[in-house]
Amino acid sequence: MRVQVVIIGAGPSGLLLAHLLRRSGVETAVLERRQRGHVLARIRAGVLEWGTVETLREAGLGARMDQEGHIHEGTYFSARNRGFRIPLAALAGRPVMVYGQTEVTKDLYATHDEAGSLLIDGAEGVAIHEAGGAAPFVTYVKDGAGHRIDSDFVVGCDGFHGVSRRTIPASVLTEYERVYPFGWLGVLSESKPVSGELIYAQHERGFALCSMRNEGLSRYYVQVPAGEEPEAWPDARFWSELRRRIPAEAAEALETGRVIEKSVAPLRSYVAEPMRWGRLFLAGDAAHIVPPTGAKGLNLAVSDVRYLHEALAAFYREGDEAGIDGYSARALARIWKAVRFSWSLTTMLHRFPEQTAFDLRMQEAELDWLEGSEAAQRALAENYVGLPY
Repeated sequence: MRVQVVIIGAGPSGLLLAHLLRRSGVETAVLERRQRGHVLARIRAGVLEWGTVETLREAGLGARMDQEGHIHEGTYFSARNRGFRIPLAALAGRPVMVYGQTEVTKDLYATHDEAGSLLIDGAEGVAIHEAGGAAPFVTYVKDGAGHRIDSDFVVGCDGFHGVSRRTIPASVLTEYERVYPFGWLGVLSESKPVSGELIYAQHERGFALCSMRNEGLSRYYVQVPAGEEPEAWPDARFWSELRRRIPAEAAEALETGRVIEKSVAPLRSYVAEPMRWGRLFLAGDAAHIVPPTGAKGLNLAVSDVRYLHEALAAFYREGDEAGIDGYSARALARIWKAVRFSWSLTTMLHRFPEQTAFDLRMQEAELDWLEGSEAAQRALAENYVGLPY
């Protein structure tokens, strides 16, 4: 088989890139190790930057998002069980949209099914060959049989643990990483959200976040030590701890419900440079990871895809290689700003094991400054709703 672009990974970045390229007349094949049901069962982010919203709309993917998503024009921060609101839209000129990554992925699968796109689930043992040359190809095994796809380019959208980044020689790749000494214990609850907007809570017992998926489905998190197991947190313990950390009025209003998912996510900041080697490109989590504090993971994947689609479309339309040559630098410039923002929020809102009394007072002073300074709130709002492309 031969296509113009092979995409490894059928998460939102791989599916969105394939969709955009198809609309530009570029033939693709998407390989996914897991079955579709597993991909759609993954619980991921829910806050979309406005640039992501506009990208999905421009791609013809906004109908269900606009009907079922929730526009948020502000968000809450709290410290010592007392909160204040930051008016995102008023300060930054744009709101955000709460619409789960799983729903974005469902929309993408639906449009690919309608178009008859080449999506190959259950592709085991994927390997990338000759990526540093002019004629890359990919091999994989499905149902016990070996397959090969030749292409012009290969794009790795296969996440942090995928094969794509590992294909780049160690002598070429530079990796930057910060692993945080805690994780987020998250629950998905069949209950009314405690607030109409997100609540980010700093507390002496650790960070907490109140989020949502829809009017009857809430997403809550509490900071836990690294390596903590979900089994150590029965429902009653989780609800009790969440109430301790969030603003007092939210704690009183909190409604609990049936917990349908519970997991612990480790936190890290990670960037790999460059995001291109020869005919191989990286996009999304294959190249960078951010702690979820800043809600940037999915949004960075979308900006990567937007840049890469523009570059590949120009190459096939005009023979212009400037976009593909500049893709890595262009994407990384935006990525590092989002990494900085996510790191700064994580540092401000979490308790670290090695913190001194001075460190704690600095966190408190930073939140006090944020509450009282419109300039500080504007800077946060501009980063939160998404920097320009």
